[in-house]
Amino acid sequence: MAELQLGVIAAGHPVTARVGADVLRDGGNAVDAAIGAMLASFACEPLLTGLGAGGYMLVVEPGAEPVLLDFFVEASGRGADHSARAELVPISVSFGDAIQVFNIGAASVGTYGLPAGLCAAAERFGRMPLARLVEPAIALARGGVALNVQQAYVVKILGDIVTATPECAALFAPSGRLVGAGETVRQPELADALARLGAEGAAPFYTGDIAAAIVDWVSTRGGILTAADLAAYAVIDREPVRAVYRGRQVVTNPPPSAGGILIARALSLLDADAGPPDNERIVEVMEVTQNERTPEFLEGLDDPAFVERFLRGRGGPSLGSTTHIAVLDRDGWACSVTCSNGSCSGVVVPGTGVHLNNMLGELDLNPLGFHRHPAGRRMPSMMAPTIVLRDERPELVLGSAGSSRIRSAILQTVIRVLDNGLRAGDAVQAPRVHFEDGVVYAEPGIDTSALESSGRAIGRFRERNLFFGGVQAVERDAAGGFWGGGDPRRGGASIVVTG
Repeated sequence: MAELQLGVIAAGHPVTARVGADVLRDGGNAVDAAIGAMLASFACEPLLTGLGAGGYMLVVEPGAEPVLLDFFVEASGRGADHSARAELVPISVSFGDAIQVFNIGAASVGTYGLPAGLCAAAERFGRMPLARLVEPAIALARGGVALNVQQAYVVKILGDIVTATPECAALFAPSGRLVGAGETVRQPELADALARLGAEGAAPFYTGDIAAAIVDWVSTRGGILTAADLAAYAVIDREPVRAVYRGRQVVTNPPPSAGGILIARALSLLDADAGPPDNERIVEVMEVTQNERTPEFLEGLDDPAFVERFLRGRGGPSLGSTTHIAVLDRDGWACSVTCSNGSCSGVVVPGTGVHLNNMLGELDLNPLGFHRHPAGRRMPSMMAPTIVLRDERPELVLGSAGSSRIRSAILQTVIRVLDNGLRAGDAVQAPRVHFEDGVVYAEPGIDTSALESSGRAIGRFRERNLFFGGVQAVERDAAGGFWGGGDPRRGGASIVVTG
């Protein structure tokens, strides 16, 4: 007799996925599994996420409307002396065939949301207590996790960041050189912080001793994160943006995030086409959506009326360093959660286990200039946890890492599943293109001849690369079977859970 399928999870690391799978096997729902996996990812993917990061969680509960929990990073600086702010520290990061500049240091630190978001999700949607869900992560942080090839690559390309401060170097270059594949990264202070989170909730991180230690450490180094910023932080419920594509409802992250509404716009343009889009059409739509990111678009994202105003007249969707986790369970729950520490700031606060984000120094989140967002405004991320509904039931759950490449990675994965009929795993592995600043970046396997003939500038990658995102996707087919795909570009893994 075939074993009963309990659900499926895809995550950015095999151990992250395994922890979430164990939660499903033990009776947790999709949200419990996502929370357990999120916590484990702090130990398994330590430069991509953590307690000093932010994120978004999209939840579909059977019989209820989809809900987006926004616990992303806010612009900090309430009551700060901005004249004493330190300069951002630029760091060039090479992806082999492309270079991107990130800015780090204390002045890059925004108000983090992960502790609040974890607690809110567990309280509202979970079946299991947070104190239980945090146990595997505590063990992983204390005992250590051996770096796999992909995480070692992340450490290598972020080498100038992780050695920027003695506290960060103690974790990732303890002997004076960067840790490599197969070597173990231990985070005992993170283990202690996770134990506090499980026992006391988010309070210590926002109004307690951990918050005070973080504010003191950052402010004495020229940062503008204040006690008022942390005390005012709150998780926000948002109504997801909806688009119709191939007879399905696609729900994704609304403003003030920028990524979801641009994905919805792209899908709406493609839905008018009679058949599956080819690479030329995909690039054309990518260019259209990139051109939508005008200064007026960026300034308007924080306006509650922005969605309706943006979509009116466009034929758009109807209203209605990053890691991703996607989960489906047999009862119909779906959870799509993206978390990010940016490229990380290099600022690790002693005694807290917290490596802080650098969102105030991320160019893609500050395209109009750094330190222009008023204190308390959510940063306009490209992160876009997404769920495709067929007859109001979750069919495809996905999201991606990858800064500005998030929207192109998600768009192409949806196309591969819904237009090309690929299973989630094959769709995730398929080669990708990305259009940005007049250049079409292409992975091996993409036929660029038509693009070249039309005069497009091509940036070729010699091999598959995490530059093109890190999509994690899970799927439920018409017969009720589960499928998953973890992105090999970032060491992802998927597990169909049976019991």
